[in-house]
Amino acid sequence: MNLEGKTALITGGYRGIGLACSRALAKSGSHIAIAARSLEKCEDMAKTLSNEYRINAKGFYLDVSNKESVQETVDMVTSEFHTIDILINAAGISGVQKPIIDLSEDEFDEVFNIDLKGTLFVCQAVSRLMMAQNSGKIINIASVLGKIATPYMAGYCISKASVIQLTKVMALELAKHNIQVNVICPGYFLTDINKAFFESERGKRYIKERIPLNRLGKLEEIESTIIYLSSAPAFLTGAEIVIDGAQTVI
Repeated sequence: MNLEGKTALITGGYRGIGLACSRALAKSGSHIAIAARSLEKCEDMAKTLSNEYRINAKGFYLDVSNKESVQETVDMVTSEFHTIDILINAAGISGVQKPIIDLSEDEFDEVFNIDLKGTLFVCQAVSRLMMAQNSGKIINIASVLGKIATPYMAGYCISKASVIQLTKVMALELAKHNIQVNVICPGYFLTDINKAFFESERGKRYIKERIPLNRLGKLEEIESTIIYLSSAPAFLTGAEIVIDGAQTVI
């Protein structure tokens, strides 16, 4: 699907699933703004994608948990690109893994401030622009762990479940402004962060016991969904798309 000339802002877009989103839109001809707390890594990836796909790509500093930083970044992106047609909220952290009774307030807040409040803050800032132009696509990245409970990951599971519900509320509120809001719930995808675990015997057992497809997802398998939601008809909004090798089915 042709997205040539569109402008996309991807938070957390220099690695993992965020990078898959950036690459998908770059391939489709969109101009992209990659934003995260590591400005250098965002700029490096933007330069790589710009050279590879001959599109305009730039990196920006962004702390999604800080409302002032969010507004400053959105202002810089619109100053550079003049509009934001597509927003993908891929920035997130998993936080510490420990029993709920041992989870400190600071540890809980760290995950919520980035995964939930960060998604909310960026949606708020970008939605105002999209409302003014009466069009836009917002894609939030949640997780299958927002749908199924997992021990020792309370902060992450709760925050991602909240992102799913946030998406649905926004879809209702923004429908009259011709803005479509959808959420992707990825299962386990092979990334540099989790590669060591899933190549271990424990990781291999996890895959065999939990994922009916008996393998991890490949990052390129996210790309077609991103392109579809970025160009889908207006009637597709409030959708919750699960890509998990049937993990949530069992």
